[in-house]
Amino acid sequence: MMAAPLREVRVLGQRFRNPLGLAAGFDKQCEAVDGLYKMGFGFVEVGTVTPEPQEGNPKPRVFRLAEDEAVINRYGFNSHGHVAVERRLRARQETQIRLTAAGMPLGVNLGKNKSSTDAAADYVAGVRTLGPLADYLVVNVSSPNTPGLRDLQGKAELRDLLSKVLVERDLLPCKRKPAVLVKIAPDLTAQDKQDIASVVCELGVDGLIVSNTTVSRPSSLRSRQRMEPGGLSGKPLRELSTQTIREMYTLTQGRVPIIGVGGVSSGQDALEKIRAGASLVQLYTALVYHGPPVVGAVKRELEELLREQGFRNVMEAVGADHRC
Repeated sequence: MMAAPLREVRVLGQRFRNPLGLAAGFDKQCEAVDGLYKMGFGFVEVGTVTPEPQEGNPKPRVFRLAEDEAVINRYGFNSHGHVAVERRLRARQETQIRLTAAGMPLGVNLGKNKSSTDAAADYVAGVRTLGPLADYLVVNVSSPNTPGLRDLQGKAELRDLLSKVLVERDLLPCKRKPAVLVKIAPDLTAQDKQDIASVVCELGVDGLIVSNTTVSRPSSLRSRQRMEPGGLSGKPLRELSTQTIREMYTLTQGRVPIIGVGGVSSGQDALEKIRAGASLVQLYTALVYHGPPVVGAVKRELEELLREQGFRNVMEAVGADHRC
């Protein structure tokens, strides 16, 4: 039997033709999915999508920190809502079935409305409406731009929320039910991380996305925009995110698949996250500074480094730093 291609990853009940995905926040309204796959991504995550349409925060709400290869955003879940996104996904459902079969799955990132008083109900509605159209769903409890959202990462809140989400996922009428992942912040305390690992393992959550943007401001930042409120992404997030991956991999004993995201702009960056415990990686801010060619460049560099370091494929490298 021929060895699986170097880049291929099998995880979350799916085959990924390559481990590089587009992070949520780029195609929030699900308007560009097919063009994004054509750029060479192995998977695309759309959203964050909220149940009802909402404007998000007043503009300006996104800032380039060019000297730092970073971005600060405070979009605040600007979303066309479940109904509009469901319509767009349905219109290309057959196309996505073919893409998924070809190793290019689709993720849908779920959020809550700013005015909502019942967060769990918002996420459950997302599972019901968009779950049948997704290969994986993301419970996003880590955006810094929706008041109170990050509090859902607390142990009791998270257990309650995820229990309801998983029940709803299991009740979906579709044949292949979507995996459920939780996207977490890089700014958590050691206790927070322990609690999240414990809940995720206890409930059988399918995976983690590590991490969202940071509200911290490293002293290395040079741009005059550095003190704008919001979530910081790009290069300055890279090590904080990788360290969080490392920790969550250890806390879950490597049993929970991790999608690593934060400051990935080279094959080296991707491999660092993979060796730290990520089975897949995503990027977004790198696209702002390097454009579409960064996708092919990261994949090529990653392949070269895997060969150099003696790995036969991506999966062999996952968590390699923990086995030194």
